[in-house]
Amino acid sequence: MPRFCANLTMLFTEYPFLERFGAARSAGFDTVEVLFPYDEPAPMVRDMLDRNGLTLALINCPPPNYTGGARGFAAVPGAEDRFRHDFRRTLRYGQALGAHHLHLMAGVAEGAAARATFIDNLRWAAAEAPEQSLTIEPINPVDMPGYFLNDFDLALEVLEAVAAPNLHLQFDAYHAQRITGDVMGTWDRCRHRVAHVQVGGFPGRHEPAGGDIDYPAFFARLDAGGYDGWVSGEYNPAARTDEGLDWIR
Repeated sequence: MPRFCANLTMLFTEYPFLERFGAARSAGFDTVEVLFPYDEPAPMVRDMLDRNGLTLALINCPPPNYTGGARGFAAVPGAEDRFRHDFRRTLRYGQALGAHHLHLMAGVAEGAAARATFIDNLRWAAAEAPEQSLTIEPINPVDMPGYFLNDFDLALEVLEAVAAPNLHLQFDAYHAQRITGDVMGTWDRCRHRVAHVQVGGFPGRHEPAGGDIDYPAFFARLDAGGYDGWVSGEYNPAARTDEGLDWIR
């Protein structure tokens, strides 16, 4: 059975943010991820992690001012200084929390210049923090129009071009289904580069059960292939979070 964790940005939202850590622990999780924890001081978030005996799997870069703003800068020509400034801030915050992965968001861009910018920025980040695990994630163009990294083949090409041992693929099965219509086939092509997995039902992005993705078969495929990273529930619960956790059992 995979190692499951809870995305506290989307799960347990019936509680204030800092109370979600305890709710996740009470529900049986020992690991969480938070997309954008930056509204709270790092020591306060670290205290919630420590108090509840939780590991932090992942946070996103960029840090503050995300809401209503740009969705990352890593692939945006001309925004290299902004990306590097934000990366350093994210790195400091993530290290204070013990975040295992930092997800570097590409942003809205297109074309050859964006691809070159993305590769250059990722090379820089990987060299800047050689001990930190970094990830990139293909995001479907329906949920995030214009996002540069919207294709798994492109992600594999970028990873090959950067060729950094600490840069990996973040595999979101919901996005994979929306992009390719074939979660299993896409996983088989990409699994050698994957360090973190996220799951949500399709369609609807509710609990990862039923719908178009056979999640029991997917989890069995992860086990059979020896995947030993986390599998994070990143979805919008249909009701209270703890009422919809049967997908784990």
